[in-house]
Parts: sequence; structure tokens; C-alpha cells
Amino acid sequence: MFNELLTLQSSWEFLKSTPLPVAVYGTGNGADRVFDEFERLGIKASAVVASDGFVRSRTFHGFTVKSVSQLENEIGEFAVALCFASPLPEVIDSIKKLSERHRVVMPSVPVYGENIFNKKFLKDNLTEIEKAYSLLADEQSKNVFMSIIRFQITGKLNCCFECETPKSESFEILGLGENESFLDLGAYRGDTVEEFLTCTKAFEKIVAVEPDKRTFKKLRTNCESIKNCTLLNAAVWSRDCTLEFDGNKGRGASAKTGKEKIDALCVDGFFEKYGKFTYINIDIEGAENEMLKGARNALKAKPKICMAAYHRSEDIFGLINEIHAINPDYRIYLRHHRHISFWDTNIYCI
Repeated sequence: MFNELLTLQSSWEFLKSTPLPVAVYGTGNGADRVFDEFERLGIKASAVVASDGFVRSRTFHGFTVKSVSQLENEIGEFAVALCFASPLPEVIDSIKKLSERHRVVMPSVPVYGENIFNKKFLKDNLTEIEKAYSLLADEQSKNVFMSIIRFQITGKLNCCFECETPKSESFEILGLGENESFLDLGAYRGDTVEEFLTCTKAFEKIVAVEPDKRTFKKLRTNCESIKNCTLLNAAVWSRDCTLEFDGNKGRGASAKTGKEKIDALCVDGFFEKYGKFTYINIDIEGAENEMLKGARNALKAKPKICMAAYHRSEDIFGLINEIHAINPDYRIYLRHHRHISFWDTNIYCI
């Protein structure tokens, strides 16, 4: 089944072979990664564009940043390498309209890690990918899995649009009720705590963990009035330790070489200190697999899980296989919620 994807034209192959000028759309970290891959593959960019609100008098990788309309007036037709992600409806609508005028592809580069999800990566990991697909609990999960793999090869955004479902459906899968106890790993400003509270009015406890100091202050402001809610400024890892931390990315803050030091805790330790949790939300910027190494005892108790599956190229299949290895009794679902790129693709376990 997945071998068939090896016969499709990849986003990189299209961008290298197209006779059209290639405009890189975006000026963030994703665009940096795309330019690195362009250099490795010998792909030539002709321009850099940004959304109107982000066009200023500046350059990026040697190009003067222009608006899409400005470039259209200058050269007419071109191909677009989309290099940013967004859940905003107005942004998604604008990209859909752009796709009606130009050929738009989104080359797949990971938020974290060095592995690019290209044809070689697919071929090298085919056994693990097929195994993860076989473990999924329903047809929609398998449809999402196949669509996201196809997207990562082809860069065609319709692959993501066609498999998306509303976030409300995921809570139906989780079946959250009363007297839940919630461990929120990567709590950000409290948005996932707020989602949890809309699903259950009577809960036992909440422990919300956020590593970034500035973001933690906002979490504390938003959640400190909630009873039975413990807020921790900490990271999550495979063991209790101290990590160097990059805290300059807001929601993208991650454990890596950085100037800050932060205490890191393992999930088994949370269960030992605070007691059993019935539901764990996990969005920890590429540390999900490392976290699972320190959650083996906790997952034997089979708490419900929502876990981000998009930070690293291997996450969408590797995390599924690791969860199954720890506790084969889990029913594992995969859902993609509206987002440009395959961000907000989550694993749900019950």
C-alpha cells in the first residue's frame, strides 16, 4: 500500500523540475529548513514572499521579501513552496485561494529532528509505518494516517483538508466524564485546561506542566483560581533530571542546548507523587518519545491519552508503535484537526 507512494512525484521533485519560478512563502524556521534542503538538492528559489502583514523592508536568504500580489504583478505565474503553518481560518482560506492561481506545495520539514520525510525515509521505515497503520482502531484513523503520509511525500494540502475532523469529535473518542484527574504536559497558557473543563465539570485534580517561564506566568494568571489545580514550571523527560532549555520560541519552547536550566520530571514520577491520573494530554515539542521511556508504569494503568504526532518525522508511526509496545490493550486512534500542514494531528488512546 505505502509502496505506491514511492511512484508519486514528491514536493521536492516538483520544485526541482518545474519550469516556473519558485517562490518560498514564509520567513521562519520552516523556511530556513526548506532553503537548507534546496541547497542539498540543487533546487533554485526565485523569490521570497510573505503575507501582507509580514512584508516589511527586509531580506531573507538574500531575497527582498515581497507580498504575493507584488510578485504576481512582477512575474505573473509561479510555483509556491509554502513554509509556514497556521490554524487560522482566514489564513487557510487565503492559501486555498492562492492554490487556485498557482501550484502550491508544502515541502515537509520537521519541527524538530534531522529526518526529512522524503521517499528515502518512507522506504527505510516502511515496516514500522505499515505496523503502525495496522494498529489503528478505526477506518477514519487509517484514512488520516494514509493521508498524512501522502501529504508528507507530495506536499499537497488537500491531503490534510480532506481528512480533517472537528476537535469536538476527539473528546467523544476520549469519553471524558466526571471525576477525571488530568495531567497536562505542555499546558502552554491554559488552553488545554480550558478544553478539559468544558468536557467535565466535576474533576478530581489537574496538574498542568509548562516549561517556558514567560508562558508559565500566563498559565498561572489564567488557571490559578481553579481549585485542585497544581501548576508546575518544569519540563518532561524520560527521568527526573536538569535540562538545558531553549525558551525563546513561546509554544515551540523545547528541551535542547540553551542558556536556561530547568527541572525535568518523568510521568511515572508524577503518578508516584500526585497519584493516578485518568487522562494525560501530551504536547511537548518533540520530546514525546523520550517522555514515553519514563511513563511505562503509568501507562500500564491505561490512562486516556491525547498526544501530538507531528513534531518529528518519525512521530506519526513511531509513537503509535511505542505506545502499543508499552500497553497493547490500548485502542489507538488518529485524528487531524484543521491546520495548514499536518500540525494538530493527534494520537488518542483509550
